[in-house]
Amino acid sequence: MDAVDARSWLRCYRCWSTDLEVQVHYEGIHRVDPETGERAEAVDEVQEAVVQCLECMHDQPHLSFHNGRVEPIEDRWERMVAGIPWVASCTVAVDADEVESCSGPEAGDALSYAAFGDHGTREFFTHVRFHKHEGETRIVVHLLVELYARSAEEATQVLDDASRGALTITSLAEESRPPAAGAEDRH
Repeated sequence: MDAVDARSWLRCYRCWSTDLEVQVHYEGIHRVDPETGERAEAVDEVQEAVVQCLECMHDQPHLSFHNGRVEPIEDRWERMVAGIPWVASCTVAVDADEVESCSGPEAGDALSYAAFGDHGTREFFTHVRFHKHEGETRIVVHLLVELYARSAEEATQVLDDASRGALTITSLAEESRPPAAGAEDRH
């Protein structure tokens, strides 16, 4: 993508700021050259990166870092940048084995992840209201979910696609978008 195209997606999806940073975390195991002491071949490498807005401090799940460059995630960026926030009240019934923990400080993230996978912990703003066990094999998670979409139909489809179990949406309401970081940033 060229620089002109980048203006439409290289921004915060919440406040439209273009003041972004990429945080790169790298782990690697490398062989050592016995003659020079220099790093030789890589045995194992893992690189994770998160793009974050410096204005509102939100992570940018519509952007990725690949080959030294921030790039849009094609199935997500337009919906998140051009879309509006929607709030859904919903339940997701999941296999109990999918829930890592349902009590303690990690319970909210674990239940959100069980319900929506990475979307539940990275893309959506989730609030687990409560959960209930149905026998020993199933857990029903009750959540409020904020997500970005261009229409109610698209919001419903995104939730349905992300759901890792039986999804029931009890309400879906359009919310107002937070104000832009600055009018000059809005393109």
